[in-house]
Amino acid sequence: MGKIAAFFDIDGTIYRESLMIRHFEKLMNYEVIPRKIWFTEVEDLYTEWKKRYGDYEEYLELLAHVYLEHLKGIDKDFVNYIADHTISDSGEYIFKYSRDQLLWHREMGHLIFFVSGSPDFLVSRMANMYKATDWRGTEYKVDEENKITGEIVPMWGSDSKNHAIAELVKLYDVDVENSYAYGDTTGDFSMLSLMGNPIAINPNEALLELIKTDKRLSDRASIIIERKNVIYKVKSDVETL
Repeated sequence: MGKIAAFFDIDGTIYRESLMIRHFEKLMNYEVIPRKIWFTEVEDLYTEWKKRYGDYEEYLELLAHVYLEHLKGIDKDFVNYIADHTISDSGEYIFKYSRDQLLWHREMGHLIFFVSGSPDFLVSRMANMYKATDWRGTEYKVDEENKITGEIVPMWGSDSKNHAIAELVKLYDVDVENSYAYGDTTGDFSMLSLMGNPIAINPNEALLELIKTDKRLSDRASIIIERKNVIYKVKSDVETL
């Protein structure tokens, strides 16, 4: 019999927003990314999302493109330095439910894995902060001079996460039937489907609909909604407006 593990997405599942957005803000503070870029390229979509007219994924996709473009040619050590400050300043901005679950899994002696689409240099630091057993994130490649090239190996799609999880399951001899998975978007669907105890934390509408219509998940998935200081557990057939 294998080991019991808990697989966590980070952004929107543990962390209350996006690690990349926080790092983007720090990069502007350190003038790696010119602040005017925010106003000329990002602010309009951000404002539309903030008003709940626009789509968060569209805003995040644009920001990720701008982020990557302005990291090209930057020394990785400097990026790591800013990442250290990002996590030390805001790494504890997480959901209470997720904090409690991380503590419970550690107390139970379970393996803990972070599998996230966030940059590897941020995921590694979050994994260290919360004593994760291992982690996988989007790899930002560097050249022979340790400069970021702009080439990445993404970890945000369901297929890429599925490959990473399969690797971790084999490497650590994980008992998937008795293990746990935590996610919030469709990119986490395969991870939730694979584990015997799937938990969707504040799922977006697309993930909720997949859970409702997928027989592997509809009967066994837990759906957790955390708002303010209240944590709700709802049924998978909950209606959306």
